[in-house]
Amino acid sequence: MSSPLSPTETRALLESLGHRPVKNLGQNFLIDGNIVRKSLEIAKIEPSDNVIEVGPGLGTLTQALLDAGANVYSIEKDRRLAEHIRKMELSSNGQLNLLEGDAMDFPLAGLPADVSHFKIVANLPYAISTPWMESIINGPTPQSMTLMLQKEAAQRFVAASGTKQFGSISIFLQAAFEVSQSHNVAGSCFYPKPDVGSSLLHLKVRKDPYKFPKSDRTLIRDLFKQRRKQMGSLLRKSSHPKTNEWLKMLNGLSIDLKTRSEQIGIDTWIRLSRS
Repeated sequence: MSSPLSPTETRALLESLGHRPVKNLGQNFLIDGNIVRKSLEIAKIEPSDNVIEVGPGLGTLTQALLDAGANVYSIEKDRRLAEHIRKMELSSNGQLNLLEGDAMDFPLAGLPADVSHFKIVANLPYAISTPWMESIINGPTPQSMTLMLQKEAAQRFVAASGTKQFGSISIFLQAAFEVSQSHNVAGSCFYPKPDVGSSLLHLKVRKDPYKFPKSDRTLIRDLFKQRRKQMGSLLRKSSHPKTNEWLKMLNGLSIDLKTRSEQIGIDTWIRLSRS
């Protein structure tokens, strides 16, 4: 596997492309070969795996995935970087399918509809991490996701009930996926060095993944918008058709209606939704 570019090489390449990293696109380029290897290792990439990559950037992880023999479906929003990827002399072990566009419009990077088994390897910009994740959860289900995230986003994704990070995205994600591994990643592994910490997160699909219906997702999000208020009070004020049923179920489960949304566990949310 080829090594990532050093900070000096990364800077020189960006200058040759006439490109300055765009902060709101999350353009912090990976320069640590150990993290690249770790990503492939925990993702268990094998020859002929179908892999979705979000934001290939300068192609470091893309090349490693192709070296491993994967069929890579990659999406890049930045026109200049997409053109750079097209011109690279990439490994022929695997196959690259590059789509220039926004990952929010094409969360599966143009993966053909008839491909049912696939993995995701993504370096997610903070701004899209939650809405992109919701799109993935409620679409075709990947076998696993190996995600480089800002630490704050990773904490929200894997938060336990009763914590301040626990929210609707924690519920939707953990109902379908289980956390397999999580690793802190130092800012020095990127160029330019980000202002915040990062985490490499590996998620595997559960044996019995649950996807919340759209209507229930809307209600749960609404409940967490006023997370300091009592569940009973919020449900009584809601016009959602399931509110009376949820109130009865909470009583039947001996859950105090003065309980706040963040204190209710994921299994209970699933039971409410299935009612």
